[in-house]
Amino acid sequence: MIRNIIFDLGGVIFEIDKNQAIRRFQEVGFNDAVHYLDAFEQVGIFGQLEGGQIDAEEFRKQLSRLAGKEMTLDDCAHGWQGYFVRLPQRNLDKLLELRKRGYRVSLLSNTNPFMMQWVLSDAFDGHGHGISHYFDALYLSYQMRLMKPDARIFEAVLRNEQARPDETVFIDDGPRNVATAAALGMHTLQPDNGGDWHAMLEQLIANHSLL
Repeated sequence: MIRNIIFDLGGVIFEIDKNQAIRRFQEVGFNDAVHYLDAFEQVGIFGQLEGGQIDAEEFRKQLSRLAGKEMTLDDCAHGWQGYFVRLPQRNLDKLLELRKRGYRVSLLSNTNPFMMQWVLSDAFDGHGHGISHYFDALYLSYQMRLMKPDARIFEAVLRNEQARPDETVFIDDGPRNVATAAALGMHTLQPDNGGDWHAMLEQLIANHSLL
């Protein structure tokens, strides 16, 4: 029986666009963003930030050196938050519904303080709620100092949640992340970025409620 559902953030809860983020960084004067940004896993100082190896201020300093101009924290936020495209209200409603039905609903995201500055704020959903309103627990790469697809971050979440893999669903648009979760014994779904995962999830839950 399914008891726990773990969601990715970008690509699952809201739609993302890597190219829009690249354009945003270029707008503030960092023209080489294309070499650092990816839909699933970042490199260089971008990956170091999401992996918790450097903090927001150190990222700003290093980005300034790379860009050859002084960057502000707001510049950094403008670039990172460019990943966001669209947040369907139905996804937020579904999270609340799942919790009401008794499922433990958690977020596991490779993310960073600049993106979470907005996601955690009351401006996130347009109704005065940050993302914490919709989840029982948040597991964020930069705080945990681990990143998907490293198996250790999945193991840490399962351990903290006291969750059995065979009673857990992991939903992510990244194939490497899904592969790691599946190897650990979790049920997995891999919707397309911004795709509708509701029916797939309900079918999986129904299938395992009969076991």
